[in-house]
Parts: sequence; C-alpha cells; structure tokens
Amino acid sequence: MKYLTLLFIIFFSACSIKNYEHTDTKIVIIKSPKIKFSDIGYVKHTDSDIELELFIAGHVFQKIDINHMICMNEGCMSKGSFNEDYLVSSYPSSILQNIILGNKIYDGKNLLKNEDGFEQIIQNSNVNIKYKVNAHEIFFKDRKNHIIIKIKDIQ
Repeated sequence: MKYLTLLFIIFFSACSIKNYEHTDTKIVIIKSPKIKFSDIGYVKHTDSDIELELFIAGHVFQKIDINHMICMNEGCMSKGSFNEDYLVSSYPSSILQNIILGNKIYDGKNLLKNEDGFEQIIQNSNVNIKYKVNAHEIFFKDRKNHIIIKIKDIQ
C-alpha cells in the first residue's frame, strides 16, 4: 500500500509541473503602494501562463503566477481583485500580464509605434500612464497612482 501511495504521489506531482516555452532573466522594478521590489527576476511564460519569480539576495522573495487568476505566496485571487488590492481597481483585468509580456494595454489606445517598439500615453480621471516597450525594456508609469513597473534585460 505504501508503494502504491508513493507511485500515486509521484505520478500526479509530475503532471503538475509546468513547462514554460520562454524563460528570461530580467531586472525587475515594481513600486506601488503595496509592493516595493527592485532586483533580479525570472519571467517564464507560455501562451496562456506567466510566472514571475522575484529574487532578493539569491532567494525567492515572491512568485506571481498569472493565468485565469493571479496566485502569489499569500494565495490566489481574480485579476480584478489583484488590481484592486495591489494596483488600481480601474485598470483592465489583463494589465499586469500585458505589461510583463510587453503587449499593448487598454486595447492599444493612443498606440504610437517607433523603430524598435511602441509607446502609449493614457490619461483620464483615474490614470496618467506612460507605457513604453522596446527590445530591451518595458517601462510603465502611472503618475496619478504612484505606480512604476520596469522590466529590462540584464546586460
């Protein structure tokens, strides 16, 4: 019976391991009212899943998994709840995953393409966002809500 239980555990734990298609080491800076981080991070992703591992002094500080929900060390929540708790409730629910992957935000509103990426400036009563993406850096700044997310290559 012990061997059957051990075999069962090994079989099902192997199925839960995610194989990410892309893994990149980045310098990650996140500054919001609830999160302050600046150090090395791993960005791992497939088409449907993203994992952001944040390290401080070589130890995992925070792991953020994004798929249909956002899971952190503290537990899982909907994307809207994450925005409400950690960012800004008026942000679109997919904003964090779009920033991490360097995709357009707000359905491409005010998108200006340049030679190596794009820029978006979004202003309304809730936000004052400058978002720039190029081959080596992703930069998101919301001046109104005091949020900065910067992800850049290690050179």
